[in-house]
Amino acid sequence: MASKDVREQHESAGAWAKRYYQTSQAVLESILRPHGLGPTQWYVLYQLAHDGPTRQRDLVRALRIERATMTGVVAALVRKGLVEQTPDPGDLRQKTLRLTEAGGELWTRLPDPIARILAVAFDGVSEEEQAQVVRILRGATERLAHHLKEETAP
Repeated sequence: MASKDVREQHESAGAWAKRYYQTSQAVLESILRPHGLGPTQWYVLYQLAHDGPTRQRDLVRALRIERATMTGVVAALVRKGLVEQTPDPGDLRQKTLRLTEAGGELWTRLPDPIARILAVAFDGVSEEEQAQVVRILRGATERLAHHLKEETAP
């Protein structure tokens, strides 16, 4: 009986959500690798290309990553000449990031890995079905976040 329970857990929505995430990350990495970028570096470039100059701490929040991780990602992007890091005029303790000219040029040449992933993953899936998947996963995520908040409240 235990093996059946384990088998069912491996076929659960949560297990498939995890597999989808892991596989989509692998595809994302394979698309970006020829351009010398990792996924987090791409997300930083995406934010800067779409939102313009941004405080580094705001990117930490937006991307939900550790500050130390962001420091390493930004250092790599600066070293590659894709991002410029300057003291924020409103608070010199903070850093503002912006795309360099080379970063902007690279951005215009990059394929959109998210569009590619979605096109392949949801090929033949109707818009209604895709919207249903989003509703289900959003609701499940919100319920879990609420549960976690209640469990960790003092």
